[in-house]
Amino acid sequence: MNVIGVLQARVSSTRLPGKVLRPLLGEPMIVRQVERLRRARMLEALVLATSTDPSDDALARWADAAGVPVYRGSLDDVLDRFVCAARPYAPAHVVRLTGDCPLADPAVIDLVVARHLDSGADYTSNTIEPTWPDGLDVEAMTMAALEAAAREATARYQREHVTQFIVRQPQRFRLHSVRHDCDLSALRWTVDEPADFELVEAIYAALYPSNPAFGTADILDFLRDNPRWITHNAQHSRNEGLARSIARELQGQGRS
Repeated sequence: MNVIGVLQARVSSTRLPGKVLRPLLGEPMIVRQVERLRRARMLEALVLATSTDPSDDALARWADAAGVPVYRGSLDDVLDRFVCAARPYAPAHVVRLTGDCPLADPAVIDLVVARHLDSGADYTSNTIEPTWPDGLDVEAMTMAALEAAAREATARYQREHVTQFIVRQPQRFRLHSVRHDCDLSALRWTVDEPADFELVEAIYAALYPSNPAFGTADILDFLRDNPRWITHNAQHSRNEGLARSIARELQGQGRS
């Protein structure tokens, strides 16, 4: 198999516990996201990578019922969980997707994957130079680069945040950035806080009933017509979880 998508998700998120199973127009949020991911033409398979923690039992049951393959691994060593989810498919390339992005755009996924394959890069993403809304993140990498990270990464934040071992070594791994034509990085479409979910609910309520396949352009039109939603969750910054993980790592080194 050439390209697979691995959807990383767990129920025990710290800022908004249970967010992936929160009802969104009558279905768990992650159900709505999977509907969108399945329209990505460049993904030959999609697998859910969750943990063996009992808190993720309901998530695994849902995935089984929906026909989504599930791999369950370490709660804390997310890198190991991620690579183990991919290995049975023996893919050449793996696309990392996260369960807090219910507005994920299949067209953006296809664009990033196509650029990745054309470039011959080890790692391709639209997050290296953020120009897309936070929540449309796509990371594509070779299985070889992912396996190297799994073998060699030792820092806790590198095990918790799957691609950090790769992206912080541009001298070793060839990185390729996919930029948007205009900078939309100030827009926050991910779900980590209650205000984030309220925004997503408003977007789905406005767009999904008439067009379940609504895309980025439709969301931008909605925000232009309803500008109050643009700043509804603007107080939260991009990559807050990663920043906290690195800070913990540095504090731990300082005590040693």
